[in-house]
Amino acid sequence: MHTCRPLLYSIAIFAISLLNPFFSQGFQVNFQGQKQQGMGCAGSAFAQDASTLFYNPGGACFSSKSEVNGATTPIFANVMYVDSATQEVFRTKNPVGTPFAAYALIKPKKYHRLAYGISITTPFGSTVQYEDAWIGRFAITRLAMKVFHIQPTVSLKVTDNIGIGAGFVWSPGEVTLEKDLPVQFNDGTFGHAMISGKAMGFGYNLGVFYNPGGVFTAGLSYRSGINMSVTEGNVAFHVPEGLSTNFPNGALTSSLPLPAVTTLGFNVKVRKNLNAVLDINYVGWKTYDTLSFDYATNTTSLLDTKSARRYKSIFAFRAGLQYVAISDDSGQKLIARIGGGFGFSPVQSGYVTPETPDANRWYGTAGVSYILSQHFSLDASVYATKIQRADTNLETGLSGTFTTIAFAPGLGINYKW
Repeated sequence: MHTCRPLLYSIAIFAISLLNPFFSQGFQVNFQGQKQQGMGCAGSAFAQDASTLFYNPGGACFSSKSEVNGATTPIFANVMYVDSATQEVFRTKNPVGTPFAAYALIKPKKYHRLAYGISITTPFGSTVQYEDAWIGRFAITRLAMKVFHIQPTVSLKVTDNIGIGAGFVWSPGEVTLEKDLPVQFNDGTFGHAMISGKAMGFGYNLGVFYNPGGVFTAGLSYRSGINMSVTEGNVAFHVPEGLSTNFPNGALTSSLPLPAVTTLGFNVKVRKNLNAVLDINYVGWKTYDTLSFDYATNTTSLLDTKSARRYKSIFAFRAGLQYVAISDDSGQKLIARIGGGFGFSPVQSGYVTPETPDANRWYGTAGVSYILSQHFSLDASVYATKIQRADTNLETGLSGTFTTIAFAPGLGINYKW
């Protein structure tokens, strides 16, 4: 019976892990475009390449050429936890995360007002692994996950100055979570639980892009909420034989809401070679109020549950500059970028967890593009942040301070024709 509450909390982490990847303010961030990443991750009003399929599908029709591009942004992130009672220090030993983005944008020559394409992105794909015997091992020891967004998109100029676009989003995902259980075998080792599962959801991405042809462009995009249905979840226990009937291996299901995101963006050509961009995001996390689970096999120690989460909707602000440093008669050659942003945390006090030790966050970015030829170009970016949050979790009682440091260099290649 004593293992019931920690176990249910572990299943909650499993579900939250599928929720948090896309828009939470944890150390994972949206890396869907190298150019945008260099400018503080802003880009809904500045359509420069095929990544506009994600940032604002309404801007894709303003592309002058067809394009394919791909990029990856390895994430080096670690968490330090200081327990408030003992002052002991514990750290993660995370492997490098490798999110990527791939785009194909087609601009038909016969229909100059039309563009269409597809994007494949990984809004979260990483592993969080705490050191052995850390104080929160009964909440989590290891968490690995992958979430993909596959989005076919169509974009159309309804006038010379206004473009609209829409994309359908298919979002498959998978996750594995491991934790120790507060029961011991005769040799002194603790019991263990592993939760794994697959989830799937569907949504859409809408955008409007305004380009009056001068020094100003604007964009408005809406990414719908996605209901991630966990239909293939599984729980496997390693416990003393006397407890095996209380904690049977088996299946679980859940239905988990991802929030809708509305973005208003602006781009201003300050000078001939200098652009300034700003994105304002509103993330509807308020819809994530309660987490529910349905277990295929119930016992007195393993019951279907409803757990309060009380997330709140948030604003995030992203801004940056782009400067054309070198150009010649054939066009631009070297472009430099710098930016940063701030995001409020959706996690209220009392609900901070070790898999996403969330906090209000400042971050900085920089980037560069080198145009090799009329067809090929290279992009690079770098992202860095440090966040800190002290809290006492109401469900587990885990009390301490989390400090997260993340550094992410990115590289991409583009081909236009």
